[in-house]
Formats: sequence, structure tokens, C-alpha cells
Amino acid sequence: MTLRRVQVSDFRCLHSAELDLDPQFTLISGPNASGKTSLLESIYVLGRGRSFRTRRLDNLIRSGTERFVIYGEADLAERRVGLGIEGSADGMRARMGGERVSSLGELAAVLPAQIIDPEVHKLIEEGPSRRRRFLDWGVFHVEHKFLDGWQRYQQVLKQRNAALKARQPRAAVSAWDVDLVRLGEFINQARSRYVVALAQDAREIAQSLLGMDLTLTYRSGWPRDATLVEALKSSWTHDQEAGTTQVGPQRAEVSIRLNGISVKDRISRGQQKLLAATLLMAQLNLFPKDALVRPTLLLDDPAAELDSDRLFGLIREVSRQSVQLVVTSLNADFTAFGAPGRRYTVDGGRVAAG
Repeated sequence: MTLRRVQVSDFRCLHSAELDLDPQFTLISGPNASGKTSLLESIYVLGRGRSFRTRRLDNLIRSGTERFVIYGEADLAERRVGLGIEGSADGMRARMGGERVSSLGELAAVLPAQIIDPEVHKLIEEGPSRRRRFLDWGVFHVEHKFLDGWQRYQQVLKQRNAALKARQPRAAVSAWDVDLVRLGEFINQARSRYVVALAQDAREIAQSLLGMDLTLTYRSGWPRDATLVEALKSSWTHDQEAGTTQVGPQRAEVSIRLNGISVKDRISRGQQKLLAATLLMAQLNLFPKDALVRPTLLLDDPAAELDSDRLFGLIREVSRQSVQLVVTSLNADFTAFGAPGRRYTVDGGRVAAG
């Protein structure tokens, strides 16, 4: 499956736009602040139900309007599937094949969208929650039962935290522990398996792009020498004081080291960008080869903040990916990935083919 068509209305600076995407490579060019990134963002929102640039829904709605609408058509096996998402003050609503979806994971299953943009370094620079989201997107596409387990865990965790905040007695809080442990260990095992596989691919790519030895280690969110049951018992006083559960997969982290040294605050912005791109491309390598869908990789202004050697390395590694590629560039003649099957220009929020 590939995304073949996108229609965007009242999203960011875009009043109305329509793109027919090439299954291999589509190029979107135009000056800075013209709306190129907004087009990529709309595709990302269609596949993720969230933006990579903001958490505020109202930032996505074009000024002076009340809602945005993004519609896409994807080829799935021998049929074409319509995908739609609408955002307004009432929240997000999504449809697939004309029917309301019960979970945004249904969109992600049909449109697995990933992005490498000038802010990709935040995957390294920011806190563990961003890396957990990155990790869970990958696990979701590899282990089909993961999403259900993750959603159930979130529900149980919410109930346990509500009991803690209400200062309920220990017995009432601990009543949620059996399900919390069962689901938490399932999530932990799935993530651990995934990180082991991810680390192998990422190490090879890091040697190519950075010339450094990369190691990834999954930390479960509770002490290594304890079970989750034991960790919950030991954490009871801290849980009471904080009013939230202090141990579990919601506190997990991916430890990242280059040449044996933790990367946080120790490498340059350009190195952070290449390292984050390394993790994303390793993740795409793990995407099931027999899946009915193929990932859509959005590449926003790849030349930003990279010198020519690093840019060449990034282009080389991206070219090895089995993805549908949508690239933005200031240069309308950008041919680093070969001749694009489709070209579009953007200026002042207006999109034109050619």
C-alpha cells in the first residue's frame, strides 16, 4: 500500500491543496515559510492523529476558520481506501472507508508515516516520553497485540492513579496491581525484544553516518534487580506522596550511547540530527517486509544544518529504505533521490503541480 492522494482544507496556512503522490518519490519545493512543512505535517496527522510540531490542536486550524479537514486515498492490496481526519474545538475525528474509527491506531496501521525534519534532534535532546512514543510506534507495527495491551495498561494505570489521588487506602489502590503487572510485563517484554532488534540495525547505520559505535539499552521503568510486583510494593510511599504510580513502563527509557558515552548534551546538533535519523531508519528497516502497507517517509528540507558530507551520507542511507518518499526542498531541481515521479511547488500557502 502507498498513499496516492491527499486533499487538505484549512490546515495551517493552507486554504486548499490537493496532491497526487508518486508511489516512490514526490518532491515539494518552494521558499521558506511557504507551506511546504505544513503539507508534510498534514500527511503525518492523517497517519498519526497528532502533529510532530505542536500539541495544540488550535494551532493546526487556519486562522479565521473553525476546523481543518485532511482526506487521503491509499492503495491497499487490490482496493483503494479512503482516510479522513477532521480537527476542531471539539477535538479530532477520524474515518476510514467512510466509517468512524474507534482508535487512531487504525489509521496508523494503514498509513505508517514517519518524518525526518530539522527538529528531529529532539528525539535525542528531549525527555524519555518522546523516545517512548518512537519506540511504541515501531513495536505497534511489529507486534499486532501490542496496541491493545498498551491501551488496556493505560486504562488500568489511570484507575490506579485516580485511587492514589483520592487518598484511598492501600488495599483499594493495590486492587489494580494484578492487571497493571500483567499488562506492564507484556509491554516491557515487547519493547525489550524490539530494542534488541533495533540496536543491531542502528549500529550499522551509525557507523556509516557518524563513524561511531552506537549501543541502545532498554530500561524498563523499575529497578533492574526487581520484578514489577516488588517494585510496586517498594514504591508505595513514593506513590502516595506523588499521587501517581512511580514505577512501570510509563517510566521506561531507551539509553543511547556513542563510543560508550551517554549522548545527552555531549554531541553537536548536527550529530544529534544524524543519530535521530539513524534510529528512524533502523526502525523502518524493522517494518515487516510482508506487510500489505509500505511506510511513507516524510523528509523535510534534508539539507538544513548538515554539511555536504553528512548530507550525502543521509541521502545514501535514506535511498536504501523501502519507503514511499515525500521530500521538501528550497531547490525545485533537487534530484538527490533521482527524478521525482511528481513535483509540486508551494508559495504563500498555494500549491501547484509542475
